[in-house]
Amino acid sequence: MITYEEMISELMELRDEKYRIFNERIANIEAGTSIGVRVPDLRAYAKRLICRDGFEWETLYSYENAFFEVRIIKCLCAAYMKSSFCDLQMRIRQCVELLDSWAVCDIFCSTLKQLKKVREDYVCELLLFAHCNDEFTQRFAFVILLEYYMDAEYLDLIFDLLKLANPDFYYAKMGAAWLLAEVIVRFYDRGVRYIRETDLAAPIVNRAIQKACESYRLDDLQKKSIKSLKK
Repeated sequence: MITYEEMISELMELRDEKYRIFNERIANIEAGTSIGVRVPDLRAYAKRLICRDGFEWETLYSYENAFFEVRIIKCLCAAYMKSSFCDLQMRIRQCVELLDSWAVCDIFCSTLKQLKKVREDYVCELLLFAHCNDEFTQRFAFVILLEYYMDAEYLDLIFDLLKLANPDFYYAKMGAAWLLAEVIVRFYDRGVRYIRETDLAAPIVNRAIQKACESYRLDDLQKKSIKSLKK
């Protein structure tokens, strides 16, 4: 297993200074705490890393998290590694503790393709994350639902967990609104009924309606109708 210093040195060879400045601004990263490696390069690096002789997850996870890219590398490796469901659960729990921005959260969620095959078994974990009083842990639950549970059979689960969204957590609120917007677009009648009947916080409902109305998948009549449901 390469050392932390060796890993940082290799990542430095992939850096793009202009991208670093741009990304720190849009991802709300503290200035100077990222290297400036683009996400496709981070993905490729993570895939190479787990194939190296002597790779150890525990060693990688123990490395300090001073850089944005290190946190993402840990999340990517956790998602790409092939292992048992129990081991995957453990790694996800460890990585959820690292989530401190929408960027790390959403990149991690989009990479957890393994959850497609075990999503029924993973519901209990999502319940725990959605109940957690932490901004990015809640966002993780909502984005995972968006990525892997957007089917009619899981709408009741989605509606139940949306009620747990804390409107005081900006990024959790935005994740919940994004999730609800996609429900409206894909399951219009169910989404409209939920908005009519739910006591979900107004900022979440209104943002979801706004985002749904930006979609080309709704016609003008549908958009006009849901706009009337704003709180």
